[in-house]
Amino acid sequence: MSPIIVIIILAAMLSAALIALLVIWLRRRWLVNRLDSLNDELAAVAGDASVGRRLLTADRGNIGELTRTINRLFDVIRERDEEIQDKENLFAEFARTLPEIVLVHDERILLANDSAANLLGLEPDQLEGRDVTDLVKPAYRALFRKTMANRLSGESAPRRLEIQLINGAEQGLWVEVQSSLIEYRGSKAILSIARDVSYRKSLEVSLSRGKRQAQYTLESISEGVITTDNEGRIDYLNRAAESMTGANRDHASGRKLGELFSLVDEADRRPLGDPVERCLSMRRRVNMGRRALLISRDGEHEHSIEITASPIRGPGNSISGTVVVFHDVSEIRGLTRQMSYQATHDALTGLINRREFERRLQEAMDSAHAEEGVHIVFYMDLDRFKAVNDSCGHLAGDNMLREVAALIKDQVRDSDFVGRLGGDEFGTLLIGCPIDKARQIAADICNAVADYRFVWQDKIFNIGISIGLVEISHASGAMQDIMSAADSACYVAKQRGRGRVHVYSARDEAIARERGDIQWLRQLQEALHENKFLLALQPIIATRSGNNSGPAVEILLRLPDEHGRHANSADFLRSAERYQLMPQIDRWVVNATLAAINSGEIKLARERSCGINISGQTLGDEGFLGFVVEALDHSGVSPSSICFEVTESAISTNLQHAQRFIEVLHGIGCEFALDDFGSGLGSFSSLKHLPVDYLKIDGTYTRNLSSDQINREMVAAMIKLARTMEFRVVAEQVEEQEDFDWLRDIGVDFVQGNFVEPPTTLGSGSTGTYRILSPPRDNNASG
Repeated sequence: MSPIIVIIILAAMLSAALIALLVIWLRRRWLVNRLDSLNDELAAVAGDASVGRRLLTADRGNIGELTRTINRLFDVIRERDEEIQDKENLFAEFARTLPEIVLVHDERILLANDSAANLLGLEPDQLEGRDVTDLVKPAYRALFRKTMANRLSGESAPRRLEIQLINGAEQGLWVEVQSSLIEYRGSKAILSIARDVSYRKSLEVSLSRGKRQAQYTLESISEGVITTDNEGRIDYLNRAAESMTGANRDHASGRKLGELFSLVDEADRRPLGDPVERCLSMRRRVNMGRRALLISRDGEHEHSIEITASPIRGPGNSISGTVVVFHDVSEIRGLTRQMSYQATHDALTGLINRREFERRLQEAMDSAHAEEGVHIVFYMDLDRFKAVNDSCGHLAGDNMLREVAALIKDQVRDSDFVGRLGGDEFGTLLIGCPIDKARQIAADICNAVADYRFVWQDKIFNIGISIGLVEISHASGAMQDIMSAADSACYVAKQRGRGRVHVYSARDEAIARERGDIQWLRQLQEALHENKFLLALQPIIATRSGNNSGPAVEILLRLPDEHGRHANSADFLRSAERYQLMPQIDRWVVNATLAAINSGEIKLARERSCGINISGQTLGDEGFLGFVVEALDHSGVSPSSICFEVTESAISTNLQHAQRFIEVLHGIGCEFALDDFGSGLGSFSSLKHLPVDYLKIDGTYTRNLSSDQINREMVAAMIKLARTMEFRVVAEQVEEQEDFDWLRDIGVDFVQGNFVEPPTTLGSGSTGTYRILSPPRDNNASG
């Protein structure tokens, strides 16, 4: 082959190679350009952080395929990005509408909702980017920081946290924070939701304060309080309960009531049982009565108590336990026993009084009617007792009565009862005694009294005793008939020579009537028809100056005879009661008193009143209340000017009428005094609920106070009781300066008696109209 051909071939091959290289270079350059263009488009996409656009290159081949793959990837990324954005938008909207504080944060706040700004008193733009611990009160920052750090690191951390945040006014906002670890925008973050619990915390503080206050109260009150669970086991007792039971709280916890103390009836020591067990079984409040006695297990503690057990109810009326409350009434019961003794015994002699004697007599009569047994009653009257009183005074007479009472008791059996019936009259009740034995005992009494000599200073007295004897059997009549028969028999014994015993016969009634009851009946009827009664008045004074309200005078009744002498009401009231004349007499007294006030004969200072006595018979008269109301209305006298005086026996005998009478008249302004307090309190419990203003201490207890310890103790007990019941106290029959001074010093509010001024008949004497002094004079120790 020729060189030229070879050269041509080589040149052609070289040209082809060059052309190929050129094509390759051009292709490479095109590819580079396309890749640069693709890179620019990708950079543009990355630059605006959007995958919403597509690459424009649509070449065929590998570049085109790559472009299409990238576009598909963009589509997937865009769809997922839209999903994420939708979720973020939903979360943001949800967080925005929540009332709770919502924060997304690490060490700084990344996202905060509107409630966060509102509750913290900040603007929304003041929250994002802020150190999250700046929101927390200093006292809680260390706890919050540690909890959040543990949460971010994956260590254990509480899900709930109660802390205080700082609001715009630097006031603490109590929140409960719940936190969880999340991924936020590609990084770990904490989602914290804080709920405002300020109201709950304030309630907790209030409840805690209330609980502490209740605890302090329970520890301070005088009542014992014990709580138990629903099995009756003790879970709490207060200090008063510890003191009364002798058990401390730790020892008592988990034990039953019976392991700490026992309850018995104070009268007969009969077990009363466990109030908690009864309460749980009966599912209601249990009251163990008014005679419960608490005895500690060691026997060293005894307390008279009033005790109740009540169920503690939970949801659905279920019983979760009991609360036992007991009140120490030892002092009150002591006073009650003292007053009970006083109510049934004569303070001077220590014998039972007339009321108690008649009660026991009624029991003996009931026994005789039921079992056909035989009992005996004596009615005894001292002979020549008046001579001792007249020549030596009341103090001597009182001493002699005490000695005679002891003398009579020495002559009777232990099973018999001796009582003082009034003045110098005594009674004896012989239980299950044949008539012959009774005659012998009566004779022994007569002989013992006849042999007795009473010595007073330089005088010696011998006295006697007359005894009326009546047999009680199943055929006997009413109790008053028995007493009347015995009284009549005693009168016959006196008529036949004194110092002797007379056994009752039917003729004795006629003899007794002849001695005076019929005469009194005629005089009383005549006095009512002819308006012969007279009013007498005795002043009542306050013991201290400045006491300008209360009773100023007591209205008394007098009955003049044909000789101009005035009989006291004590002389004729017994006959008036026997013949049912008291309602008429009391009406006369009310009308006469109102007329005297109206006419100015009785002048009362402002806020002072006059006392009018009302008998038991009158209280039982259904028409008397209406009469009083009408009389007050007709007279125009202020009801506050009248103080009705009623005795306990009158009230207890006519309780329903008395309650209505007192409540109605007290309601319109009248005052009420409990008269002769101490002479009989058998139904005292019924008086606690009556609106009484004054308590008038019976004169039996207000004499010889400087020397009579028993009287002083009794008066002190009465005053203490009166103060407890918010009564003001009047002392009757005060006769000596020493007695007045003692009564004033111990707290008596008013006194009356001969020391102040003896009774004066209205309109009598040279002074003319009787006037009440106002203000009352204030007596002092110097007289």
